[in-house]
Amino acid sequence: MKKDMICKLLIIGTGPGGYIAAIRAGQLGIDTVIVEAKKAGGTCLNVGCIPSKALIHAAEEYEKVLHYAEGKSPLGIGLAAPTLDLGRTIAWKDDIVRRLNNGVAGLLKKAKVPVVHGWARFKDGKTVEVETETGPQIVRAETVIIATGSAPIELPFLPFGGNVISSTEALALKTLPATMAVVGGGYIGLELGIAFAKLGTKVTVVEAESRVLPLYDAELTRPVMKRLADLGVAVLTGAKAKGVSAKGDALLISTADGADEKIAAEKILVTVGRKPVTEGWGLEEIDLDMAGRFIKIDDQCRTSMRGIYAIGDVTGEPMLAHRAMAQGEMVAEIVAGHKRSWDKRCIPAICFTDPEIVSAGLSPDEARKVSPEIKIGQFPFSANGRAMTKLAEDGWVRVVARADNHLVLGIQAVGVGVSELSTSFGLAIEMGARLEDIAGTIHAHPTQGEGFQEAALKALGHALHI
Repeated sequence: MKKDMICKLLIIGTGPGGYIAAIRAGQLGIDTVIVEAKKAGGTCLNVGCIPSKALIHAAEEYEKVLHYAEGKSPLGIGLAAPTLDLGRTIAWKDDIVRRLNNGVAGLLKKAKVPVVHGWARFKDGKTVEVETETGPQIVRAETVIIATGSAPIELPFLPFGGNVISSTEALALKTLPATMAVVGGGYIGLELGIAFAKLGTKVTVVEAESRVLPLYDAELTRPVMKRLADLGVAVLTGAKAKGVSAKGDALLISTADGADEKIAAEKILVTVGRKPVTEGWGLEEIDLDMAGRFIKIDDQCRTSMRGIYAIGDVTGEPMLAHRAMAQGEMVAEIVAGHKRSWDKRCIPAICFTDPEIVSAGLSPDEARKVSPEIKIGQFPFSANGRAMTKLAEDGWVRVVARADNHLVLGIQAVGVGVSELSTSFGLAIEMGARLEDIAGTIHAHPTQGEGFQEAALKALGHALHI
C-alpha cells in the first residue's frame, strides 16, 4: 500500500485554471499537489484552443497559396497548384501541443509541485483517492481546488463514434473529408467549419436558432456570414438535426419549414456546447451546492463546503481558459492568506472565425440597460491604411460608452487579426477608461489598432479619417 500524501493544497485538474493555481501556489511557498488523469494543459492545450488555432492557421495558409495558384491574388504572386498533406499538418499541430505539454510540466516542476497521474475520487472533503497505474494513492489536504473542466455535449440521437465526431476527433483527422455537416453554429462549430472549408471540404452548418453565433450581436456576425457564403459554406438556420442515415453517410435534419432532408456528410461534427465534468470523481461524497449543472461558487471561488474551491468551466459561463487562469491565480493567493476577490469588469471573448470577432464588456443593447443614454463610435477598417495593405478591409471597431460621463462600457471588433486587439480592449474597460482616454492615447501608425482610437473619436463627434 502506498504511503498517504499529505499537503496543504490539492488541485484536481491541470487545465489552464489548475496549473496556473499550482504554479502560483508554489511561488507562494504553499505545499501543493496536483492530480491529472490525462495530459497537462487540459482541454485548451491538448484538444481545444491551441490545436484548433494551429489548424485554423494551416487552413489560412493553404487558402492563401490556393488563391496564388488560381491567379486571384491582387499582389501579383503566382504559384503552381498547392498540395495538402493533412497528416503532416496534424503532426505539426501535435508537436506544438507536445512542446506546450512539456512546458507546463517544466513550470510545475520549477514551482516544486508534484503531479499525481490518475483519476481522483473524493472520499471526503479533505481526502481523495487517485487511481494510478501503480495502484491507489491517497492524498490528504487542508484545502482542495476543483478544476475538472468541461467536455463536449453528446446528443442522444447523435452519439459520438464512427462518422459522428466531436471537436477532439476533428482536430485529429489524418485525411480530409470531402463533405462535413456541422451541428451547431456557435464559435466552435464555425471556427472548425471555416477551417475545413478552406482546406477543401464541402461544409454545411446546421443551427437550430434563427442565426449562427447567437451570443454575439447580429451586426458583429454579418461579415462572418458574408465570408461563409464566399467559402461556399451552406448555413441552414432554424434547422434541427435528427440523427444519422442508416449508412452513416448523411445527417438527417428537419428544416425551418418542417421538411425532412438528408445532408451528405462523410463526417458529422457535433458542436452544440460543452458540459462541466462533475461526474466520476465523487461529488456525491462531498455534497456541494450546485447552480444547475455547475458547481456554485462565491466571489472568491469558494464552494458551499469549507476548504473546497472550484474554478474554470466546472463553475459555469463564460467557459473560457483565461477566466479559469485568472480564477486559479486568485484562489492560490487566497489560500496563501492574501485578500482577493473576483472584481473583473470584463472578460474578453474571441471567436476565431474568418474574420475574427472580439467582444469585451457590454454590447449596445446591454449598455442601454445600464445607461439609457449611450454614445457609440464605429470605425471601418476600409478607412485604415494597415488593413488595406493586409487585404483586410472587411470589418470595424466599435466603442460603446455612457453619454453622461463617457465611461466606456463595451468594445467590439470584427476583422482579420482583431483577436490581438482584445488585450487593449480589456485593459481600457478594466482601468475605467473614458472616451477621451482612448482618443488621447497615441496609437502607432500604421496599425489596425488606430481603428480603436478612431472609434473613440467618432463617439466624441470628431473622427479624423472618416
